[in-house]
Amino acid sequence: MNQVLETIKNRRSVRRYQDDQIKDEELDDILESAIYAPTGHNNQPWHFTIIQDKGLINQINEGANEVMRGMDIEWIAQMGKTENLHIFHRAPTIIMVSARKDALTPLPDCSAAVQNMLLAAESMNIGSCWIGLAKLYFLNEENMKKFNIPEGYEVHFGVSLGYKVRENPNPLPRNKNVFTYFR
Repeated sequence: MNQVLETIKNRRSVRRYQDDQIKDEELDDILESAIYAPTGHNNQPWHFTIIQDKGLINQINEGANEVMRGMDIEWIAQMGKTENLHIFHRAPTIIMVSARKDALTPLPDCSAAVQNMLLAAESMNIGSCWIGLAKLYFLNEENMKKFNIPEGYEVHFGVSLGYKVRENPNPLPRNKNVFTYFR
């Protein structure tokens, strides 16, 4: 099978990580994959904040959980009340993905960058998980400043990275009844 297709099919959201930090060379390759993602009109509106300090990762987790507990969406509020919830699954590295607020297509651009990072990580047998709730901590302007998120940018996603505790299970079955052809 084609190596790219095999990597796509094998990638899973990893929620258990070893304590060991990933190597700088691996992190650099993952970050480089992000900036090669396609963007609307080649706008490249993103900014990546890399955090490997366990205390800071826990601070973002706790702040996001606090916001979650106060939300009107019941399932998110309940999730925020879950004891020992760690939205980053205790990964040793997280990447916060931000984009300029005035960008033409910031969400698809950042989504493409995240997907590239997830696939690059999988190709190196590094676990990853796309974390949408991570942005909640950054709704507070002070937190944006604390982590040097550039002015005029908005945090959209987080990505957790680390060595997997165990290998990915077999690929999950996919619904193939989602295609409509006109030939």
